[in-house]
Amino acid sequence: MAERVPELLRDILLLGVAEGPGLVAPNDTRQGAAIPLPSDRLVPTGAREAQVPAGRAGSCPPRGERSGDMDDATMLAELQPTAERLVDRHLGMAKEWFPHELVEWRPPPTTGSAQSLPDGVASALFVNVLTEDNLPYYFASLDTLFGRDGAWGCWTRRWTAEEGRHSIVLRDYLIMSGRLDPVKLERARMAQVTGGVSPKPTSIADVLAYAALQELATRIAHHNTGKALPDAEGYEVMKRVAADENLHHLFYRDLVSAALDIDPSGMIEAIKRQVLSFEMPGTGIPGFAQHAKAIARAGIYDLGVHHDAILRPVVLGHWDVAGWQGLTPSAEAARTRLVQFITRLGRAAARVKERRAETLVKASRR
Repeated sequence: MAERVPELLRDILLLGVAEGPGLVAPNDTRQGAAIPLPSDRLVPTGAREAQVPAGRAGSCPPRGERSGDMDDATMLAELQPTAERLVDRHLGMAKEWFPHELVEWRPPPTTGSAQSLPDGVASALFVNVLTEDNLPYYFASLDTLFGRDGAWGCWTRRWTAEEGRHSIVLRDYLIMSGRLDPVKLERARMAQVTGGVSPKPTSIADVLAYAALQELATRIAHHNTGKALPDAEGYEVMKRVAADENLHHLFYRDLVSAALDIDPSGMIEAIKRQVLSFEMPGTGIPGFAQHAKAIARAGIYDLGVHHDAILRPVVLGHWDVAGWQGLTPSAEAARTRLVQFITRLGRAAARVKERRAETLVKASRR
């Protein structure tokens, strides 16, 4: 039976939306250019392998069939050395920065006097900052699953501190620029945090798979929002936040690679679950479905981006889910469904792009 396309992706599918993000040379910082990131960036398959714990980026190891039922405590213990190395790598790559140096403090404009933004761009800013505001629930989930000791606790606290800084700088920019109504924004924050809606993966395998996908999706959303903003200040804010999110993605991406070596069957099943049910963490934001459609129409995050920049290069590419051998029967079935699902999304995204291109051609002839 064909898998159900998640509601958000189905909504995006019905829209004619733009192509995914384009990348330019890292030193291209002109207004509107792609946001430069660390060298290990959007699809860094095979990059920095010398800095990543022993794993595989190509052929499968000659393992026998694995049970796929490894418990969380065993998985955490097995991954502990990898987590330690990846935390050290992250701390070595992360850069110290300060919100007040990115956003100039000045009297904010009166409500409604700032240059208006297209609906999709305004929606992206709205969703981005409210997603960051929901940090207490994300921390609670990670703290429960990872625990507070060792590298796992260190990572959770460091990640929380970095994400909290994102909320600060985004709100500073929005207030000082007058891009969004601060009263509406604060009411939405109260509703979002009071509601307590957030993703709740229930196992270590699931949280690693979900976080790897979600952090990259968030990085892309910030990246493309920055490109769409008309001012240099907003561009620099989104550039900085996107760079942090990229490092977060690399941490989880490489943990998944290591976990695949440890328990390939269990991880394949977790990846399948998270891909087929994937939702961004902002689903509890008031009016999220309408904002998501506007964001898709603006080309900031759409079906094509989801397939071309996340599922294909990471799930099929870096993790090479199609190449693993010796899986359990249930994992084999999960892989088959996963690959079929991604293939379907790819075909659907291609059709959307074709229709949109035809629409643009017809509009240009009028």
